[in-house]
Amino acid sequence: MTIAKDKVISVIYELKTDPSGEIIEKAVNGTPLTYLCGAGQMLEKFESNLMGLKIGDAFDFKLESADAYGEASEQAVIDLPKNIFEVNGELDTEVIKEGNVVPMQDSSGRRMNGIVLEVADTTIKMDFNHPLAGDDLYFKGEVIEVREASEEEMKAAYEPQGGCDGGSCGSGCSC
Repeated sequence: MTIAKDKVISVIYELKTDPSGEIIEKAVNGTPLTYLCGAGQMLEKFESNLMGLKIGDAFDFKLESADAYGEASEQAVIDLPKNIFEVNGELDTEVIKEGNVVPMQDSSGRRMNGIVLEVADTTIKMDFNHPLAGDDLYFKGEVIEVREASEEEMKAAYEPQGGCDGGSCGSGCSC
């Protein structure tokens, strides 16, 4: 069986931002990366580089930053009012300190992580760029599993987070 849309894929790999640099992420046999191909869970170019491979096939490819997390953007670095981080009028200085990653939501409810760059008197400077923005990514690994997805896996990947609303959600579900 080869890697194709709606197959469950498991891979082991090493990720570097420089071909001869240090490993920044690793998935090994005991804890492989497993995902549903084509469900939007992975970078599009990552998936396209694996299409057609089968169990036991090795891979070694580079994703340009534009095909990974894009370039770092000045617009993603913003000053937020300090008071939005306060609980009962107090700032948790163990969480809101330079270098920490803070999970947040935008006004549309999308989750995102911000890195605290600076804590000032009235503002907190946050960087919402992906940590790998601007980096080329070098993947080297092996396909260890390709299988049919179960009905539950398909539903989990394609239905909206709140569940299906009778098919009018536009996702193609028919519950």
